[in-house]
Parts: sequence; C-alpha cells; structure tokens
Amino acid sequence: MALSAHDLLKHMREAAEQALTYTEGMEHNDFLVDKRTQQAVILNLVIIGEAATKLMDQHAELTDAHSHIEWRAIRGMRNRIAHGYYDINLDIVWETLRSALPALLDQLKGLSE
Repeated sequence: MALSAHDLLKHMREAAEQALTYTEGMEHNDFLVDKRTQQAVILNLVIIGEAATKLMDQHAELTDAHSHIEWRAIRGMRNRIAHGYYDINLDIVWETLRSALPALLDQLKGLSE
C-alpha cells in the first residue's frame, strides 16, 4: 500500500527533528566518537531519503511543484548511506545535521498541514 504524500512528509519532518534532537548541544568531536548517536542519525537520514524517493516516485506532482527542495540530493544521500555504509563520511553527516536538516524542516513547513 502506497503512503500518502501527507504521511511521507510527516515521516521526513519527524526523522529530521529526531536527528536534530539526538545531537542537540553536541559538538562535532563528540559526534565523531559517539557511535550510537551516529547510527541513530544515519538511520533518520535513510528514512528522510526513503520518504523523498517515494514522494518523487508516487507523488511527482508535489515534488515538481516544490522543486526548490532538493529531492534528488536527498535521495542521493540515502543511496550513498544505504549502499556504502562502511564508507560514510561523518563530517558530511555532521554538516547535513547543522545546515541541511534545519533548512529542510523550514522548506517542509506547510507542505503537509
């Protein structure tokens, strides 16, 4: 059963919020040595990417209408994580947490409400 665009957007928002919550108050070096937090964040990035992929495949009208959101880049991040798990660059994950996820949350506001 295909998920609605509303549900997929909700999954993206929740996963982004969780990843940010897991690293709240954390410094870069703390993140680099905390495997549990790394894995939790990476799982949420996969969830975000999977939802973006489903939106692109099943709700193209929405992703086309909101082309300012980098759907392909989000999907690409998910694919790099899922297919190259042992080669994940934690510095890129950290930068994604600090800049891309807050920006994504801002972009998603109002899309599913």
